[in-house]
Amino acid sequence: MDIKTATAIRRLRLVSAPEAVSFLLLLVCSVLKRTTDFNAVPVMGMVHGVLFVLYVLFWADAWNRTKWGAKTAAFYFVLSVLPTGGFFAERKLKREAENAVIASRARQEGIVNA
Repeated sequence: MDIKTATAIRRLRLVSAPEAVSFLLLLVCSVLKRTTDFNAVPVMGMVHGVLFVLYVLFWADAWNRTKWGAKTAAFYFVLSVLPTGGFFAERKLKREAENAVIASRARQEGIVNA
């Protein structure tokens, strides 16, 4: 894995958990808006919107660089629209990046020819 691919995965990882948190906070704010006088939906809506757009941009970049199949790319996109999906995406992307580093080091040391 080259440095640009690793960076693309890292960016996607770093934005996935905050995006999930903002989605959950937006849902809480929506409930509070309808049950109390507290209305933070405009602010949380904007924060979540920015994080979601960043997630989609970073997802597209990671898909382009990693050459994921359509099924894997769709999986990561679907995780972005689920309230807690960002947490699962972060965990899976971390594991994928660690495996890529291990494989890269093995190739450098001549252990495998992959």
